[in-house]
Amino acid sequence: MFTRIPLSAWIGLALTTLFFLTAIFAPLVAPYGEGEIVGAVWEPSSSKFLLGTDNLGRDLLSRMIYGCRITLEIATLATALSFSLGSILGFTAAVVGGWPDQLMSRFVDLLMSIPTLIFALVVLSVLPSNTLTLITVMGVLDSTRVYRLSRAVAADINVMDFVEAAKLRGEGRLWVIFREILPNALSPLVAELGLRFIFAVLFLSALSFLGLGIQPPEADWGGMVKENKDGIVFGIPAALIPAAAIAALAISVNLVADWVLNRTTSLKGGRGG
Repeated sequence: MFTRIPLSAWIGLALTTLFFLTAIFAPLVAPYGEGEIVGAVWEPSSSKFLLGTDNLGRDLLSRMIYGCRITLEIATLATALSFSLGSILGFTAAVVGGWPDQLMSRFVDLLMSIPTLIFALVVLSVLPSNTLTLITVMGVLDSTRVYRLSRAVAADINVMDFVEAAKLRGEGRLWVIFREILPNALSPLVAELGLRFIFAVLFLSALSFLGLGIQPPEADWGGMVKENKDGIVFGIPAALIPAAAIAALAISVNLVADWVLNRTTSLKGGRGG
């Protein structure tokens, strides 16, 4: 099995694993505290500060490590919420049909008609600014995309012979959803999972850059770009490092998602043959 993994997937797995291990063990691997001022403003890279210091004289490497933890934690929880909510409602709408399907679908259409970033900015400017609110807003808004995909896939599967046979056997809706539809809808959902996770990372970074995401003294990678953006004028790369980390995370997760999608698709084809 492992010999069949392509090089691109190995690279994606290695980078993704590195990011998550860094997030899990952040307090152990960070040289300094998250908000500890240890030097002058925007010091260059040196043996003491491998990535230099930021706009307040904090070690940039330590901030990157703690920022990784916050970014991955919120993005993972928001993605889990969006997939749980969106897929269950999407499958339910496809199986139940009728007015519940129409009601949920039109409500989702209404939410999707409003630009996501503007909607989030309005909601977050009113609600208390904390991590729970941020995860909830991100998860609920992103669940609309998952709902549309889940409903479309489930509607196609719901009319297939094996689903009709399960209904004729007297199986309930929960059985049909979780035992018949869900296993056959995994391939597109796995591909969407990687995209939604990266969207959550980018969405969080955008909110933090605009001042409505993670609040100081904590910072995610998007907030670090905002904190150090003025240094770009002076040729200081402190803002480019977290931006590069966001790009590396996006690429690595997509490489893994592409491999998993190809793997599950080929396995399904093999069983069908």
